[in-house]
Amino acid sequence: MNEPFFEINTEKEDTNYAKFVIAPLERGYGNTLGNSLRRVLLTSLPGAAIMNVRISSVKHQFSTLKGMKEDIVDFLLNLKKVRVKYEGEKAVKATISVKGPRDVIAKDIEADANVSVVNPDLFLSTLAKDAKLDVKLEIESGVGYSSSEDRKTGEIGLIPLDAIFSPVLRVNYKIEETRVGKYTNYDKLVLEIWTDGTIKPIDALLKASAILISYFNQIVSPKKVAKEDVKIVDELGPTGKLSVEEIGLPTRVANALLKAGYETVEDLVKIKREDLVKVRNLGEKSVKIIEAALGEKKLTIGA
Repeated sequence: MNEPFFEINTEKEDTNYAKFVIAPLERGYGNTLGNSLRRVLLTSLPGAAIMNVRISSVKHQFSTLKGMKEDIVDFLLNLKKVRVKYEGEKAVKATISVKGPRDVIAKDIEADANVSVVNPDLFLSTLAKDAKLDVKLEIESGVGYSSSEDRKTGEIGLIPLDAIFSPVLRVNYKIEETRVGKYTNYDKLVLEIWTDGTIKPIDALLKASAILISYFNQIVSPKKVAKEDVKIVDELGPTGKLSVEEIGLPTRVANALLKAGYETVEDLVKIKREDLVKVRNLGEKSVKIIEAALGEKKLTIGA
């Protein structure tokens, strides 16, 4: 097969949207590229989100705050719409400290210089005269989605939020026929990308392509994965060789374990519980699910 000779042209572009035309492609490669790029764009690009919230004098989300028009649930729903640009590895703190009468908007979020709010005019709440709103926020970077249910600690006043990290909101693609000389059996891929403003559509396309390349490179030129030379726990027998996907764990929990390098039952019985809680996209609820699955095998974490 000949080397690919297609071009990428940008038909339309603004801050959060772009329409790309990729052509000419050998027949069938329009769908091959379009489907692969769409899946990676929607699920695998890193982003940032508000993870946890503390509101002064508020003990739980089903509360009200004196002088604030909205209840706490509505305020939290508005906070989840805040789009944050942050590329650091560690969680960072942010605050809101305002006094009424006034509307509170996303621009009122104060954070380090390496954190920026890309929708600063987003409405959050309305405060009456003399009402005060003091909020502490925790922002993290990540991939995909993190459920607040998995990060509940029971700590009074700490309210976890559902976190959507993906900076890409929507992707559409379609395939059209195109001509090369006298031949008409070529594909033209029309790809549309909408983002939340924390990344340009062209940069999202380039990052998604790089991710796909890294996976294909591992097939073409595989690198050996260095593993610790750990003595196998013989007492586990065949059970120790079961993958985390084979012991009845939810797909989301199993995927989080695999990404963190915990692939088998043997890995789970060696890890300390406090270390497992720290695994990205896991939390206290997920750890309890893992403990229950191991319990059915008469095993425990850190055994």
